Amino acid sequence: MGTLTKAIRIEQHGGTEVMNMVEVEVPAPGDLEITVAQKAVGLNFIDIYFRTGLYKSPLPHGLGFEGAGEVVAVGKGVKRFKVGDRVAYGQSPIGAYAYLRNVPAVQAVKLPKGISYEQAAAMMLKGLTVQYLFRQTYRLQGGETILFHAAAGGVGLIACQWAKALGVKVIGTASNQEKMDLALKHGAWKMINYSTENVVERVLELTKGKKVPVVYDGVGKDTWEMSLDCLEPRGLMVSYGNASGAVDNVNIGILAAKGSLYVTRPTLATHVTTQEKMQAAADELFDLVLKKKIQLRIDQRYTLDQVGQAHTDLASRKTTGASVFVLE
Repeated sequence: MGTLTKAIRIEQHGGTEVMNMVEVEVPAPGDLEITVAQKAVGLNFIDIYFRTGLYKSPLPHGLGFEGAGEVVAVGKGVKRFKVGDRVAYGQSPIGAYAYLRNVPAVQAVKLPKGISYEQAAAMMLKGLTVQYLFRQTYRLQGGETILFHAAAGGVGLIACQWAKALGVKVIGTASNQEKMDLALKHGAWKMINYSTENVVERVLELTKGKKVPVVYDGVGKDTWEMSLDCLEPRGLMVSYGNASGAVDNVNIGILAAKGSLYVTRPTLATHVTTQEKMQAAADELFDLVLKKKIQLRIDQRYTLDQVGQAHTDLASRKTTGASVFVLE
């Protein structure tokens, strides 16, 4: 017998009105699964992509990939977790917007005492994204000057702090003064207002004509060309998201024209392919949080039945820092 719980489901793609709170049955955990009573769930741009159909999953389905809570049941073969453990995850099968759910044990990590469920739900996906971007995709050594778009967003604010901890100078972009000030407060070296300033010219000035070895771009279509123009010869363009729409119809010759550039479109999943890699990446993140080198900013909190408002706020660029659903 399963347990009844409430969860958000969509039966078709579209606006916020397609998200409905429904009662669903959560079966007993399968082999190598754990059942988590969720205390907090993260909100991310990717959730909007799945709701609108930009990213596809067979309908009907839930939404959300990131959460934290307490283990209430353990499936066969699970060695690492027991009932009562505090856990978090940032890469799960779709469906985190729920009070109770089953999660593959391989995708969960143990949560240290000093980190709250809300903090965990706010940082697993975003924090592990920064971990793989800075420590794996392009391994920052310290001393580099880099360009990071949307530096005042959820990923951006973690990135600014992590870069500072590594001794890396972040040139960030944002759309207004308030967001620029926020990123600077979180460790960005310099900020550029892309609404009023020419980003490429400012990057040239700030780097004394050198440009940067790597650009981290989660914006996509709107910043693609601009990002390439900020790279030094043989620099790396890391396009890890598409908040403004997907980059398509790319003429690969542009990479030659702009200086033998490299481009990668990485995802978190391919960087944390095993339980060990996932826990190691999370531990590196948790360590910086516990040492207060990374402070988590949760600026928006919602209940699960405010899901429509939450998506509207995120899509309209009204949010700063992280947003979470509080389920307790």
